[in-house]
Amino acid sequence: MADVFAKCRLPATYQFVKDLGVYPYYRAIEERPGGAEVLIDGRVLVQAGSNDYLGLSGDERVKEAAVEATRRLGTGGGGSRLSNGSLALHEELEARLAAFLGRAAVMVTSAGYLANLALGALIGPEDTVIGDRLIHACLIDAVRLGGARLRRYRHNDMEHLERLLDACDPGAGRLIVTEGMFSTSGSVCDLPGIARLARVHGARVVLDSAHDVGLLGPAGRGAAEHHGLEGAVDVQTMTFSKALGTVGGAVAGPEEIIAYLRHYARSMVFTAALSPACAAAALAALGIVAAEPERRHRLRVAARRLSGELAAMGYAVVPADRPVMAVPVGDDLLCFRLWRELFDEGVFATAMVPPGVPPGQALVRVSITAAHTEAHLDRIASAFATAGRRLGLARET
Repeated sequence: MADVFAKCRLPATYQFVKDLGVYPYYRAIEERPGGAEVLIDGRVLVQAGSNDYLGLSGDERVKEAAVEATRRLGTGGGGSRLSNGSLALHEELEARLAAFLGRAAVMVTSAGYLANLALGALIGPEDTVIGDRLIHACLIDAVRLGGARLRRYRHNDMEHLERLLDACDPGAGRLIVTEGMFSTSGSVCDLPGIARLARVHGARVVLDSAHDVGLLGPAGRGAAEHHGLEGAVDVQTMTFSKALGTVGGAVAGPEEIIAYLRHYARSMVFTAALSPACAAAALAALGIVAAEPERRHRLRVAARRLSGELAAMGYAVVPADRPVMAVPVGDDLLCFRLWRELFDEGVFATAMVPPGVPPGQALVRVSITAAHTEAHLDRIASAFATAGRRLGLARET
């Protein structure tokens, strides 16, 4: 008789990488002495892999809002939103987010992953979802939960998307899913192309704004505002764990869609409500995003500077003002070695290998935040220069 757990064996490469000392995952952070630094194994490193883009997780106003809410309401909600866990604080946050995003209604969830998983309630076996090749795993899981057919188009390739739309069953519901700013590369979706094809083919559009809300657009509302196409997006999702510096998520859209999700989305109905601390922190952070656009400007300047320096060293990085930079390496082991060299030089970046990226496209991801100073950027650039020379990935500068 087969053992259901027989499959639970890590590949031999896992132990090989561990033995080499280049395993990059589950490194325990002991302290965060500053918004851009971490303490690991007693060493202070520059945090160059964080999604805390605006540096708000350490902002005193955000922390104090979380502490005050905890004192007043406790540490947990006591149940799901549907049953007995809804707080006035959740409703205030939903109203503020709806006004900020320019959407009719918002549903707050306990995590960004759960916000996207809620989309599974909007689709069924008779529908086809067409997603960018680089969409996040939680969007793929939402399609699986809903039982719809999933088709993937090459990243930002509108010709491929059009062919897939043409091949859809004429009677099937069609949903196009994309991220606003992609987490692995920092590239921005081709929303103008998507909006045009959606109109022609009668498809709905879902925009996952996990990485672009707070950063893109004049008011920080994300990629749709950046492109001037907010009306072309039917449903927008977001997380609080990036630009808002806390935990939680939200789905924004028409009143009837959000009301439906409140009662039928399994990730909403059957999970505990967002904690008071996180809801209050998100509210405080949202106010800072609106009141301090200079944070976005400072971040763009820093990102353009560092990406330009990496490109000058010979890394295949396109200089841009996006906070996420993908440094392509290709080979998994070489990626791990680059990560370790950077770690030894005092920089804590992120190694990404399959299944997080396609096979043969391993990369080191660098994230810049508004908390990084010029000195932090100097240390990151110096670490890449040193590590690159040792591994033959960078030239002398």
